[in-house]
Amino acid sequence: MIRYDLLDTACGQLLVAIDEHGLRHVDFVDGLRTLPDQGGWRRDSEALAPYLAQFRAYFAGELQRFTLPLAAQGTAFQRSVWQALCDIPYGETRSYGEIAHAIGKPSASRAVGAANGRNPLSIIVPCHRVIGQNGSLTGYAGGLPIKQALLRLEGIPI
Repeated sequence: MIRYDLLDTACGQLLVAIDEHGLRHVDFVDGLRTLPDQGGWRRDSEALAPYLAQFRAYFAGELQRFTLPLAAQGTAFQRSVWQALCDIPYGETRSYGEIAHAIGKPSASRAVGAANGRNPLSIIVPCHRVIGQNGSLTGYAGGLPIKQALLRLEGIPI
């Protein structure tokens, strides 16, 4: 059973969903990506309270690293990319090429970009910290204005 709640943030409303294993989905409601089908999901503010507390702390500038159980589903390659994203420190960025090198697949920049775009745990798996090789902002499922706001929140000049 997937349980969810919504959190109002300075960047827009955030959908946060969990199952018995942990965090399954985090995404901006008004982002560019189509949200998952929520048929069968149950809104459960009590169960989501500890999760939303960490997001509130993050948006208040009080939390740099989340300590939540993660239960994202993806291919082995996607999970390796998502793990590499989690290794990007708060307040820093990496390019797609740097992530490809970090996972031992230096020619896989495009595949890294595709896996980045399928990240179901926005913010927690910090895909907003990935930029183009030339330092330019690239796509973000929440939209570039949200990516810019998240980077500014983390003190990254853009």
